[in-house]
Amino acid sequence: MQKEEHLRCSSQAARNNRYVMGMVPTLNRAALFADESEEYVSPPEPSPGDTVTFRVRTARDNVDEVWIVSEHRRQRLDYEKSEGAFDYYTTQVTIGRDSASYTFHIFSGGIRSVLGKGGLADEGEEPVPFRLCPGFSTPDWAKGAVMYQIYTDRFFRGDPSTDVLDGEYSYMGLPVHHVEDWYQRPECMDVANFYGGDLEGVRRKLDYLKDLGIEAIYFNPLFVSPSNHKYDTQDYDHIDPHFGALVRDEGNLLEGGGRDNTHAQRYLCRVTDRENLEASDRLFCTLVEEAHARGIRVILDGVFNHCGSFNKWMDRDGIYSGREAYEDGAYRSASSPYRSYFRFENEDGWPDNGSYEGWWGYDTLPKLNYEGSEALCSYILSVARKWVSPPYNADGWRLDVAADLGHSEAFNHRFWKAFRHEVKAANPNAVIIAEHYGDASAWLAGDQWDTVMNYDAFMEPMTWFFTGMEKHSDAFIPELIGDSGSFFRSMKHAMGAFMGPSLLCAMNQLSNHDHSRFLTRTNHLVGRVGDFAGDAASEGVDPAVMREAVLFQMTWPGAPTLYYGDEAGVTGFTDPDCRRTYPWGREDTQLLSFHKDAIAMHKEHAVLRKGSVCFLDGGQDYISYARFNRKEQIVCAFNNSGSSMDVSVPVWIAGVPKESEMTRIFVSDETSWSIEPETFPVQGGMVRLHLAPKSAVVLSAVKKVRFAQKPRWW
Repeated sequence: MQKEEHLRCSSQAARNNRYVMGMVPTLNRAALFADESEEYVSPPEPSPGDTVTFRVRTARDNVDEVWIVSEHRRQRLDYEKSEGAFDYYTTQVTIGRDSASYTFHIFSGGIRSVLGKGGLADEGEEPVPFRLCPGFSTPDWAKGAVMYQIYTDRFFRGDPSTDVLDGEYSYMGLPVHHVEDWYQRPECMDVANFYGGDLEGVRRKLDYLKDLGIEAIYFNPLFVSPSNHKYDTQDYDHIDPHFGALVRDEGNLLEGGGRDNTHAQRYLCRVTDRENLEASDRLFCTLVEEAHARGIRVILDGVFNHCGSFNKWMDRDGIYSGREAYEDGAYRSASSPYRSYFRFENEDGWPDNGSYEGWWGYDTLPKLNYEGSEALCSYILSVARKWVSPPYNADGWRLDVAADLGHSEAFNHRFWKAFRHEVKAANPNAVIIAEHYGDASAWLAGDQWDTVMNYDAFMEPMTWFFTGMEKHSDAFIPELIGDSGSFFRSMKHAMGAFMGPSLLCAMNQLSNHDHSRFLTRTNHLVGRVGDFAGDAASEGVDPAVMREAVLFQMTWPGAPTLYYGDEAGVTGFTDPDCRRTYPWGREDTQLLSFHKDAIAMHKEHAVLRKGSVCFLDGGQDYISYARFNRKEQIVCAFNNSGSSMDVSVPVWIAGVPKESEMTRIFVSDETSWSIEPETFPVQGGMVRLHLAPKSAVVLSAVKKVRFAQKPRWW
């Protein structure tokens, strides 16, 4: 302690001497850094009562004082040590139970500057504060996990005996149809078409997923439902036997194109028979066990804002009417035990009361009336617990249209707090990922969701920069291609909504079931599947831009999540065209090999899971950034133009020693890619790179940490 105090006092004396000599420094903005990673907040996920170490990095010999300032505390940080071009300042705070927002105030040459989440605040700018929530953590396995989204009907057909049969029942006025040609593209009205993908098919492809490098599967809904997408849940208690297993398979099909599903005896047997339901649940258990044995987690899709008109609580189609062990649905009877689960406008409309509230007015999607039914709240919370508990052991939930649940913002937040409590009590390692567009900070305060599907701080800015396309392919803005300023501003703004633990497991997707395939966005065609003849979604695509985007995905903070088939070159405009089948036997083998290499790189470097991120440099068609800690620095540079360029990347900002070298670990360009290492010198803190057209380069530096242990003099 005496030596450390001597160092601090000696350094302060040196600063005083500097001012006497008139040597007032200019604040080095690029060197200033703090975030919510373990190196700057330790522990990064503290419990109430913990002593937390806060750290700030500055340029060496550049500042006078550093203070941490929150709503209730103002405390000076002490000089800790020097490393290379930087000084580190630190302090310790014992925290209570309340969440805290804080910034760092930097004093240099008599001028105060404020450091927040987006970096140093400009004059007149309100800094975005860091946030710390005692007791909040996200599962460690989910941080940086490589996830894989499966739309089950379109992935792999493992058990033909469970296929939906032609005319088995009617859905949205259409007889359901089994598509015989696996490679046939979806029709414009596709909701009643089924290709036969199932859980047995996923089970058979688990080794494929393991070989690809996948660490978690996110399934689109698996529960009983009449549609191929299954976002209109019919029974939350069971896996759909069309995805699962059939023990009993009896009864007639719905004949003659009829619409009265009370006569769809085969369908009624398949989806209401207890033996079928229980066998399907057991198959799911087996699938989870086999996935876990391969190190692969399983995330379920929870559609809790609304259900389907087929749902046993509503039963508009009479699926459950008069069947043993099922109560009357709310559509059928005013005395139904589920009447309070829905809002009915006409209180005298029974039987067959169609005046219920539908989500966005869709009568096939009855909105659940949580505020009017404690029983409904309890039931859904029991569903949330059930599937993350033995024997099912799912590893988390993705929550559909989560901000829409309920009829008020206050109730919405109250419900998700209860949901989190129940899920985490049942399985502390379960992850909770919400679908949300826009600022999710009100739900990411540590007491509701763990994280979100990352549209604002990933899919949107990434898509505009690399393709100039809107994520549905509904617009093309050429000026946004390669606009690094717009990219950095968007990222800086959107990332401010996340606490560190949430950002590291945010679901980062290039494509998914609601948007056009990323590869299709590279052709700059605006429109949807019905607007074009032939397979326009596959014409004029640019695999080089796709490879750039994948390398961005694998090096950006969050959980890189592949949408099934993206790795094999699947194309498609937005829903339903983006829901094409996986092209088994017709894969783009080059793109598949590329994905394997990119995923392997991501998994090999721990800094890509939990490391800090900072922007390094940018220009037209060019961005560079770093993922780093004090042991390893990864630098990524992208040239999204059709011409080569030479750039000097200021890698010193990420902590790379100013006179050293970096190793290229990945490069992709217009024609191919390579993982062969190549060494590049670092001179004066800069790396000079020649970037080929439409290329991406990833560099790595690993260094031994040596701290200065002597006074500094000017």
